[in-house]
Amino acid sequence: MGGFILRRLLATIPVMLVVAIVVFLLLHLSPGDPAAIIAGDNANDADIERVRATLGLDKPLVTQFLLWLGALLQGDFGTSVFNKLPVWGLVTQRLEPTISLTVVTMIFAVTVSIPLGVIAAWKAGTWIDYLIMGIAVLAFSAPVFLIGYGLVYQFARIWRIFPVQGYTPIAQGIGAWWDHLVLPAIALGLVFAALLARMTRSTMLDVLNEDYIRTARAKGLAPHTVLLRHALRNAAVPIVTTIGLGIALLIGGVVVTESVFAIPGIGRLTIEAVTQRDYPVIQGVILIASLAYVLINLLIDVAYALLDPRIRY
Repeated sequence: MGGFILRRLLATIPVMLVVAIVVFLLLHLSPGDPAAIIAGDNANDADIERVRATLGLDKPLVTQFLLWLGALLQGDFGTSVFNKLPVWGLVTQRLEPTISLTVVTMIFAVTVSIPLGVIAAWKAGTWIDYLIMGIAVLAFSAPVFLIGYGLVYQFARIWRIFPVQGYTPIAQGIGAWWDHLVLPAIALGLVFAALLARMTRSTMLDVLNEDYIRTARAKGLAPHTVLLRHALRNAAVPIVTTIGLGIALLIGGVVVTESVFAIPGIGRLTIEAVTQRDYPVIQGVILIASLAYVLINLLIDVAYALLDPRIRY
């Protein structure tokens, strides 16, 4: 197992290098001049060139990349062009709301979708199956912002059960923290839960048709024992794969969800940086998000190896 984890860790190095190159090129070759934006509408050419020299944008592209990569390897993600603060500091200030939203969303999606997928497979072809899959299709098709505004209108404006917007740090009370995360987590988690429920149903149907399941039923085992100990356990690898893929949905959905619910997290920081064309912040956020995604997929690979020892080899 140690060798398997080490190989996976080493494989992340070229992946992150490719991500760094792509992020750098996409931002620097895209239309628009950050120096002109920073200098202002009334700036002349001399002012723009002065700002460009200050930011190092007057150097060749390869030189800019090597300087940026060298600083990155030393843990320096750069300094925000507009806030004049270290990028890492800006990210850590916004980290708690995003992590809280992601964790609560994952818990909600997994605890809701897997049981529904198992029930739909167990009751395949019945009205229960059609109802669950119909709801899943609707949830997967609806945009996150539409679900979010609908939840705000119903639960915050009409029934006044939850707050409309904002975020309360967990240090100020779990109750207020939880109240501010319920609606965003449901809005973000419904799409992921729908995808996971459909995959769970499909995988469970394949497993339930295997010979060993028929043997377990013939031996007189209880239905819940057959379903959970034999079928669900052997269907776990594709389900875990879907959970890993769904993390990409969450990373993209966080940006929209935090905007709808005015949560001061990484998503809001990304939108502000894109609007201002703040290169260091955009690069830092994308790299940190990519690294998080790669590490989470590493954990998924370890889960594969634990569920199916053949994967180690």
